[in-house]
Amino acid sequence: MTDSRRALVLLVAFACGLGALLTAVGVPPASSLRPLTVIPPRPAAAAGPPYDVVIHGGLVVDGTGGPGRVADVAVRDGRIAAVGDLGGVEASERIDARGRVVAPGFINMLSWSTESLLVDGRSLGELKQGVTTQVMGEGWSMGPLTPEMKARMRASQTSLRYDITWTTLAEYLTELERRGVSQNVASFIGAATIREHVIGLDDRRPTPRELREMRRLVEREMRAGALGIGTSLIYAPGAYADTREIVELCRVAARYRGRYISHLRSEGARLLEAVDEFLRITREAGLPGEIYHLKAAGESNWPTMDAVIERIERARAQGRRVTANMYTYTAGSTQLDAAMPPWALDGGFEALLTRLRDPAQRARIAREMRHPTGEWESLYHAAGSPDRVLLISFKSPSLHPLTGRSLADVARSRGRDPIETILDLIREDQSLIGAVYFMMSEENVEKQMRLPWVSFGSDAQSMAAGPPFTDSSTHPRAYGNFARLLGHYVRERRVLPLEEAVRRLTLLPASNLGWHDRGRLAPRMWADIVVFDPAAIADRATYEQPHQYAVGVDHVWVNGVQVLKHGEHTGRRPGRALWGPGKVQ
Repeated sequence: MTDSRRALVLLVAFACGLGALLTAVGVPPASSLRPLTVIPPRPAAAAGPPYDVVIHGGLVVDGTGGPGRVADVAVRDGRIAAVGDLGGVEASERIDARGRVVAPGFINMLSWSTESLLVDGRSLGELKQGVTTQVMGEGWSMGPLTPEMKARMRASQTSLRYDITWTTLAEYLTELERRGVSQNVASFIGAATIREHVIGLDDRRPTPRELREMRRLVEREMRAGALGIGTSLIYAPGAYADTREIVELCRVAARYRGRYISHLRSEGARLLEAVDEFLRITREAGLPGEIYHLKAAGESNWPTMDAVIERIERARAQGRRVTANMYTYTAGSTQLDAAMPPWALDGGFEALLTRLRDPAQRARIAREMRHPTGEWESLYHAAGSPDRVLLISFKSPSLHPLTGRSLADVARSRGRDPIETILDLIREDQSLIGAVYFMMSEENVEKQMRLPWVSFGSDAQSMAAGPPFTDSSTHPRAYGNFARLLGHYVRERRVLPLEEAVRRLTLLPASNLGWHDRGRLAPRMWADIVVFDPAAIADRATYEQPHQYAVGVDHVWVNGVQVLKHGEHTGRRPGRALWGPGKVQ
């Protein structure tokens, strides 16, 4: 960099009040900054201004992990047109980003917004954190569906009501795009969905003919743009699949450059065996793999995380493409069936209710819940105490007053044992009931964050802080997962440098998914952009009051269209379905 250029950068930083900001986020001296990139604007002869918008004077953290730099970002026709000193060029709109960070839009690698986006496509809970892409498909996906599966989905709807107008997974994603969503959407194929489509809800192996049909369904969805195969191996019916079945489905996905992504068969006492199974599947099927929400659940299992990391890094050193994602909390959230042996749901939820009405069957379920074998994983035992299980979501209005109370508290008020209370509540509510389980260590959370191959996912649906979402409680990660990373862990705890945290939210997941035109602020990339205040971004949601938006994000663009302006939704919904690399055009 020339002396005059260096002086200009320093002058701009000083004039914009960014000197303290540059130091706080670890930006090196101006002498080590990379040259600014400037792409020529639209020719003067063309109609209208050369750029649609110029984001002026922010600290550009481009997603690569390299040092931030003060620069302008120009957008034209949905893509980034220029990054550099654009002070003199004409634009339809100029956004003052001085004192702010300008970064690529964040990618949620584990979203459960499958239903919430149908009800409210704004996705305010995550949009206000800078999320521009939702990736779905943890074990279950919104297609392919049979008429029977559609009927079960309709019957299980609670306050989120929607019509099912699609059959395949690709049709579902296209339907979201048609209805209008603020963010981009993509999905893995749920292996449990494929199994239910062909076998139903029974605990048995597929016949050779059924396995051929399962492979055919996977191929159809991969050709239509699915990202790969997703499993969730502690929940029925996904838990009924053996390793060979999963390998066979993944081999089909591999032909279309898909990935395997898995909620492991155990995150507790058999975590190492579950990691070995995961690595075997990726090796035998010949495709990249990612672990969903990496964790060691249960205090006795916390020391196992070091061995897990060692196994994964050994595989990576051998050239295996293995990664993981995580959320930024020590509690997980799922349903009360995570405390039950999988055989209890053999045949589906109605079969479970039948068993609960049979005194002998109910007694067997309760006995195994109290004394689980090593053959299945109990999150109730991983939590360690009924005081560490919060009840957050009921179907029946008569049980809504229990929302937010611990299982121990509810059991005491009813004069019942906690295990019997779980079974009573499931019968009364005619649902599996949402719950939060406190079961991870803060030390492991920070240790995992430091791993360069770990990205981030909320493991939640993106909500709005109003009805129908506030009809029940939720885990605070639905509103705070990404802001918590940048506020609590980057700014306050200094677990990660800002630039590295942004890389893990953007370029790392985009590259893993084969999206080579997203995840980075550079010319010709799609303009998914977030502008946030690094001194203010923070989560506000708590376990007691989870329906609270994060703060600190000022502006968000998706595909070059501004969807959040000064923290408020613009009413525009430019989100698109993003397809896997195997999509047949």
